[in-house]
Amino acid sequence: MKRFALTLLLFNGLLLALLLPRYPWIPWVAAEALMVCAVFSLLSPSLFTRVLAGVVGTLYAVLALFTLSDLLVRQSLGRGLNLYLELGVVGSVVDLMLSNLGTGLSLLILLALLLAFCGLAFWVSKLLSRLAGGPHSGFGKAAFATGLLVVAVSFAPQSVVSLSAAQLTTNQIQLAIDTRRSTAEFSQSLANDPAAGKPVALTGLANTDVIFGFIESYGISSLADNRFKHLIGPRLDKMEAAVSAAGLYMVSGRLRSPVQGGQSWLAHATMLSGQWIDTQLDYEILLASNYPTLIDDMAGTGHDTVAVMPAITQDWPEGQAFGYNRIYESTTMDYQGPPFNWVTMPDQYTWSWFQRSVREQTVGPMFAEVALISSHAPWVPILPVLDDWDSVGNGTAFNQWEGAGETPASLWREPERVREHYALAIDYALNVATGYATRHVDENTLLVLLGDHQPAPLVTGEGASRDVIVHVISGNPELLAPFLATGSGLPGFQLGAKPDLNQDGPSMASVRPFMLKEFRRAPLSTEVASVKGVEQQ
Repeated sequence: MKRFALTLLLFNGLLLALLLPRYPWIPWVAAEALMVCAVFSLLSPSLFTRVLAGVVGTLYAVLALFTLSDLLVRQSLGRGLNLYLELGVVGSVVDLMLSNLGTGLSLLILLALLLAFCGLAFWVSKLLSRLAGGPHSGFGKAAFATGLLVVAVSFAPQSVVSLSAAQLTTNQIQLAIDTRRSTAEFSQSLANDPAAGKPVALTGLANTDVIFGFIESYGISSLADNRFKHLIGPRLDKMEAAVSAAGLYMVSGRLRSPVQGGQSWLAHATMLSGQWIDTQLDYEILLASNYPTLIDDMAGTGHDTVAVMPAITQDWPEGQAFGYNRIYESTTMDYQGPPFNWVTMPDQYTWSWFQRSVREQTVGPMFAEVALISSHAPWVPILPVLDDWDSVGNGTAFNQWEGAGETPASLWREPERVREHYALAIDYALNVATGYATRHVDENTLLVLLGDHQPAPLVTGEGASRDVIVHVISGNPELLAPFLATGSGLPGFQLGAKPDLNQDGPSMASVRPFMLKEFRRAPLSTEVASVKGVEQQ
């Protein structure tokens, strides 16, 4: 009976551990532990018993793997595990591991995890098979466990007893059903949308280069959180002063991203399409739907549409589906310098190459989406900004920092230092973007700098806003006036480099409707005057 009680206690703890992602809501009793232990105490030692114990042990190991995955997803993406969605991005996770940790260390970690979960399955099966002692010796134990189960289910509140393993399984089944239903509804909403298949020419931008520069992980926490604002606040002050000194105008605001910590392409798609794209399935539905995006609108206005994607290292058929005229990725950007962990090339090279090799070579107006990646995790090393932009060249100027800094594996052992490096990476990205704006933005340019999403909850903490910061810069105040207009569809924008920290931003899906509405008419003269007047003061 002592062995039975100890086994019951251990197995109960193992099953309750499956609920760790839901902490602090963890009950005291897992009903399955009582049921399973009762069954095995009635069995006699045999091949069937050992096989059954092996099956139960394997199932437990699989559920434990899901629990670990759930913890990681919550810390990296700010939501719970959804197997229906996660299976579609396994390849991206593996690529991220290989880029940050290298092939050898990644394989070692995967092998260690495989051995750990196989060992867990074996140990659980041995633990249960030892309960088998024949029907006579097991009857009292089974009766004892069954009695406990009846008492627990009949009288204990839900906070004390639960079906932990069953709950985990049914939750994933329900998530799959709900996700499938919501994606079907999304697909139908696209088909029923009267705007489907109808790009809109933005005549108000007909002679303007429109550049959307996505700054990786540039979330509102970088300014609102005391751990980061001591660095980012002064950087934005310097940015505002430099932009003003260059004779440019600037407004800033906030937008709510559909994601946190990763899956940047969902944020890009949301902004371009005007549809809320927060799952991989919705993303794929959008691509297959031929639904018009800002890319189509700008092409209809006469713009050459370009995507600059330094993080893309393989074929990117999604870019073709979006309909860009030209797509540049890491292997076609002429970079001859070293990579820096996950970062294939620093932002300063991306901006420099884009201006020299794309923008200056384009005849007529262009629409460009530029994905900037120096502020992508693991945030090591942090490069200095070269004062002489002409020295950037083909990227060999960055050879001197090859292998600089510590390894990601070393840095990420200390969460506080990870946060320090995050702030430094955002500071670098903003410094470089400011340098590009002051050199190459004029009255025929609309430069929109915005974050794609907040960093992971590991950096921001749980419950942080999903808003990102947006800066809009131009030498023409008429292009900024709509962002300040009352009822424009993008509330909360204000002059300068800092957004309103007390007002949540609208959805990223608001951007395209705003562009379609505001840039088919001339701004009101009073709005233009407000931009000019405050900036001059």
